[in-house]
Amino acid sequence: MFIDSVDIKVSSGKGGAGCVAFRREKFVIKGGPNGGDGGKGGDIVFRCDKNTHTLSKFHKNMHIKAENGKPGMGNNMTGKSAPAKVIVVPPGTQIIDKETGEIVCDLTKDGEEFLYLKGGKGGLGNTHFKSATNQRPTYAQPGEPGQTKEIRLELKLIADVGLVGFPNVGKSTLISTVSNAKPEIANYEFTTLTPKLGKVQSGDFESFVMADIPGIIGGASEGKGLGLDFLKHIERTNVLLFMIDLASYRDIKEQYDILREEVKSFSQKLYDSYFAIALTRADILPREELQKKVDDFIKSLGLKPNNPNKYGFDYDMPSYVQDDFVLDKSKPYFTVPISSATHLNIEPLKFALNDLVKKQREENE
Repeated sequence: MFIDSVDIKVSSGKGGAGCVAFRREKFVIKGGPNGGDGGKGGDIVFRCDKNTHTLSKFHKNMHIKAENGKPGMGNNMTGKSAPAKVIVVPPGTQIIDKETGEIVCDLTKDGEEFLYLKGGKGGLGNTHFKSATNQRPTYAQPGEPGQTKEIRLELKLIADVGLVGFPNVGKSTLISTVSNAKPEIANYEFTTLTPKLGKVQSGDFESFVMADIPGIIGGASEGKGLGLDFLKHIERTNVLLFMIDLASYRDIKEQYDILREEVKSFSQKLYDSYFAIALTRADILPREELQKKVDDFIKSLGLKPNNPNKYGFDYDMPSYVQDDFVLDKSKPYFTVPISSATHLNIEPLKFALNDLVKKQREENE
């Protein structure tokens, strides 16, 4: 089960009470106060762990509490402080204050920790209150109370390449072909109900992470279909790969325009990121019809097919790759027909995406 948003309550621990005690030993007359301080209450700490992938272990409205500090004891012994309550979350988790809607923290790096709520301080024992005029204090401080907050945890997957397309266009098939991901694949729409991540190896020493999200339909940015719930998962991606179905009843230019508009409506920042286009199911159409369709589509974008190119896309298929010296984010870095079934242009696609991811990383440094 994939859960990407959950409401919980967290409470730090209460400080232990100070102790009222007096020294009582043989041959020690009126030994005086020796009550110890209370221990500190436990903190609430969030830790980012890449081995965790969902928020499914958190139940709606569950209450996570840190331990209270132990009370002080006689003989000036301080009570034991409570350990911090560490809450482990996956990379990409945002902590949002439910009352204000403020994003308190955004955990993205493995091992990163965030101290959210401090535990209450322990109370002072009566030994702190002795004076010349009060040599037998019978008062000690209670421990400070802990803090309680209601928060929402939201998970936004972190990937280098996000796949964007209508339902049933071959996103799951592609990610299962190029990576170690094993998504459900079937011949009906909305097969993918939860986002999937896969690691794509391009060469011996280079790799990138690809995210497959549920299909987007027109109006997804307004709440239609499943797309809105998961569009946020591509917010963190560096590169978008628009997947257009060559065998769909929809015109391929129409598919492209709708998807671009939905991304723009959702996030201008995402719209302005690098992107590329993969024209899927190239194995279904006759070769001549395929060549004409792809050629016409590239020209409809105001571009000119330039095969052959450095990535070695199939020579008989029209394709387009931008010139590295004049990169333009308003245009696709490449446009190429692919087939996951016959592996047409799949290997060159991996290297082209890896290059684009590296360019984006260099810009972000």
